[in-house]
Amino acid sequence: MTTWLVTGGAGYIGAHVVRALQGAGLTPVVLDDLSSGFAGFVPEGVAFVQGSILDGDLVEETLRAHDVTGVIHVAGYKYAGVSVKRPLHTYEQNVTGTAVLLERMQAVGVSRLVFSSSAAVYGTPDTLLVTEDTPKAPESPYGESKLIGEWLLRDQAVAAGLASTALRYFNVVGSGSPDLYDASAHNLFPLIFRALGEGRTPTIFGDDYDTPDGTCVRDYIHVSDLALAHVAAARRLEAGEPVLPAYNLGSGDGVSVREIMDAVASVTGIDFTPEVAPRRPGDPARIVALGELAARDLGWEMRHTLEEMVQSAWEAYPKG
Repeated sequence: MTTWLVTGGAGYIGAHVVRALQGAGLTPVVLDDLSSGFAGFVPEGVAFVQGSILDGDLVEETLRAHDVTGVIHVAGYKYAGVSVKRPLHTYEQNVTGTAVLLERMQAVGVSRLVFSSSAAVYGTPDTLLVTEDTPKAPESPYGESKLIGEWLLRDQAVAAGLASTALRYFNVVGSGSPDLYDASAHNLFPLIFRALGEGRTPTIFGDDYDTPDGTCVRDYIHVSDLALAHVAAARRLEAGEPVLPAYNLGSGDGVSVREIMDAVASVTGIDFTPEVAPRRPGDPARIVALGELAARDLGWEMRHTLEEMVQSAWEAYPKG
């Protein structure tokens, strides 16, 4: 029996990864400090260790006690905008934390890692379609910390034979279970839902971009599809099959902010016309990633329509 430690496994994305591992017949173990996760997101019967990846002794003890054979590293401080104001905290959580995790993995002989990276490593790319080879130009401490994390994996492959891959993605939405929801104060779907719940009108920042409807176009992927890609990467590492250093998990076409607003109105039955505010500085008109390499190696695909993404997110989002 193979056991995979999921760091951050009590968070929105991590909890979906845990359930996907269970569905694939693998044994998950969760390590989470609950700074943004919830103990209730961890399924009954799954081993849960509350603590930080910065606690090296706890990490090593967890790896040993549960005979962990691989790690899916989802834990991290993920707020790009806020990271500009909290750079030291961001680097501590994402860079130092990853270094401690890798150090303790090496100490106990665990040599497989799936790293939850980010499309923030690309910054604002010149190209409309982002590939894995698009130049890396992160524009926030968060994006920089994820890129450094990828460098750490690369260097540990040389130094200690680490087998790993990094998954880069943009906006994760939806829910795979009514009891798992996105609690972020910064992500678009929760922001819209929160505004509607408080009787406020959601806002679109800029409707004069060079896009079909004038609003920004972005990649939105369903969290369950993302979780399946993590499991596929873990299985590939487990089997000793070759993987690329990094994969984009992208839609290839993207969705506009106005399309999302329209879908929310349709799904919720709340009739509203979004307010339009001026553009925010630095918002590119369109950023969409290609997922062809992930489709080839990890079975990556977009299995959910926009309406299904909104419907599942709305059903799971706490009301009242």
